[in-house]
Amino acid sequence: MTQRKSFGSDNHAGAHPAVLQAMLEANSGDAVAYGADKWTALASAELRQAFRCEGEVFFVFTGGGANILGLSALLSRHGAVICAESAHINTDECGSAERLVGTKLLQVPAPDGKLTPELIAQRLPGSRDEHFSQPGLVALTQSTEFGTCYSLEELRKVYDFCHASGLLVYIDGARLSNAAATLDCDLGDIAECADVLSFGGTKNGAVGAEALIVMRPDTVGSVLYLRKQQTQLASKMRFVAAQFSALMQDGLWRKNAGHANAMARRLADGLHDVPGVSIAYPVQANAVFAQVPPRQIEALQRDWIFETWGESKSLVRWMAAFDTPPADVDAFLADIHATADS
Repeated sequence: MTQRKSFGSDNHAGAHPAVLQAMLEANSGDAVAYGADKWTALASAELRQAFRCEGEVFFVFTGGGANILGLSALLSRHGAVICAESAHINTDECGSAERLVGTKLLQVPAPDGKLTPELIAQRLPGSRDEHFSQPGLVALTQSTEFGTCYSLEELRKVYDFCHASGLLVYIDGARLSNAAATLDCDLGDIAECADVLSFGGTKNGAVGAEALIVMRPDTVGSVLYLRKQQTQLASKMRFVAAQFSALMQDGLWRKNAGHANAMARRLADGLHDVPGVSIAYPVQANAVFAQVPPRQIEALQRDWIFETWGESKSLVRWMAAFDTPPADVDAFLADIHATADS
């Protein structure tokens, strides 16, 4: 029997064939280690051009590693990070920001996962008091942990407010491709609203490959050393870099993300007439959050992989990936309809 597609996470997907082929082609003879190779030079140049980056690109292994590297590059010793309460750095990284960077996370409730200038301003009144950690950075996630996307206008408003307030901006871009596909914009359009941002490969067809995009040259120097100190410098970096060249070739990153987004929308559209099931957040990337009766969740999880979310017993997250087949979406919808209360 053909294995059904997991809706638990885009991390559950394998690698895109073009990515595997690029890694195989990079496995040709010897190459100088730690990024002094032609594959890293090529991929770095491709990403700098795509992001309109005047700084540098740093390849790392994990999204969490990219976040820690980005935060530590931008923060002063006494600096604090303003982030949404739902931010991955706050909920899913085992306290690494606090432990490894030594920063304080100033959380802001954001019902849809998105920060606004008004929400950020709530954390600024104590910024000149020596008894408080000093806000130095705002961390955004694009697309957010709830599958919502900042519009370019929303990003620009946050960026302008932050810079006017003496704050820098970091964007966790683990699913940046999905956001750019939804917004139908260039990667550089989003990057214009950040000082440093990550670009996720692993969730979009790559294998343990993430990139940190440092937009300005004056920040590059510290990242060079911090990456090594934080154990994110790959000796055989050609295999990481080659994956990004594959994703950039003919816009594969956008095609992969666009397909994942379309499958999430296909799933969401099929839920409109299911009794007792409702969409919890706008479906703007490759995630569908839905309120589902607990009894139905239990029945569905006998045959399908997906997660319940947060403390709620009835909120689920269904994720689509670059290789999610339409037929599996339709089969999942059929089971959702079949298990619904009539």
